[in-house]
Amino acid sequence: MGVRNVLLMGLTIVFLLLGCEQGAKNAKDSSASEELPAIIPKILVFTKTQGYRHQAIEKGVSTLQDLSKANSFTITQTENSEDFNEDNLNKYSLVIFLSTTLDVLDEAQQQAFTKYINQGGNYMGIHAATDTEYDWPWYGKLVGAYFKSHPEQQQATIDVVDRSHPSTKHLDEKWAHFDEWYNFKMINPDINVLMQLDESSYSGGENGDNHPIAWHHEYEGGRSFYTGLGHTEEAYDDPDFQKHLLGGIFYCLGQNE
Repeated sequence: MGVRNVLLMGLTIVFLLLGCEQGAKNAKDSSASEELPAIIPKILVFTKTQGYRHQAIEKGVSTLQDLSKANSFTITQTENSEDFNEDNLNKYSLVIFLSTTLDVLDEAQQQAFTKYINQGGNYMGIHAATDTEYDWPWYGKLVGAYFKSHPEQQQATIDVVDRSHPSTKHLDEKWAHFDEWYNFKMINPDINVLMQLDESSYSGGENGDNHPIAWHHEYEGGRSFYTGLGHTEEAYDDPDFQKHLLGGIFYCLGQNE
């Protein structure tokens, strides 16, 4: 074998060895990347009340905690409005107002929450979240409407007008549900309505043909989702309502599953 052939063979062996070493390094790097823990979103559930306190709040918190165990997020509940400061809010991907009532944040806390939303934070309101902060117009537009009144609790038919959303895709076009049905005032015209109440199916409706009961929209940098359901403890045992809540959470987190 000539000297030239020997040299070529030697170079080939060197390149093969280098290639194997690089391949092993890439495989190791890939394995290390796969082992990195996924970032689990943290959700703050705010349940402070200054007016009527719903008995279903504790059941609602428990249900959200159960949903978190089966899905990729964690729940922290608070009644302390002092948690609405910039450093604390920045820990959370979503803040849920669960049947809060009346004036729950002071001016400094409102400013911190506004900044949180402006920087891409997200908001979800459940039931009496619309019975909150009447003197803060920014919040009214964020949640999407304010509570006006309600008749006695009863079953009603919900028209599911958008079944493409993660909070409604599991539902049929009509959903019969028992709850306390809110009438609304100052409805934000920019909301995207997901479900409407059929006022002919129950007594006491005051919004006529335009009676949204669940909606979503993007607002000043963040996502907002609201559902008017959730007055009764029994509602939180309803698998359809649980999926409705979970879909709202997924939407707010940008996980449109």
